Amino acid sequence: LTDVYSSSPALGRYFRSAQVVYFSNESSTVFYQLEFSLPPSTEGFMENTMNPDFVRNILRQNIYDED
Repeated sequence: LTDVYSSSPALGRYFRSAQVVYFSNESSTVFYQLEFSLPPSTEGFMENTMNPDFVRNILRQNIYDED
């Protein structure tokens, strides 16, 4: 995750860290926490750039690109 988000053109400059907070072998579930350092809020920044769907799609696109 660190490589994915730190190299992202959209989020790389804001990304600080990624930590696994829960891992289950039984269900192959991983919960992680991403930390970003954000600039002073500008109109639309949090709604667009830091939108959970957008952040998730950065990871999703990286997975697709690896195939």
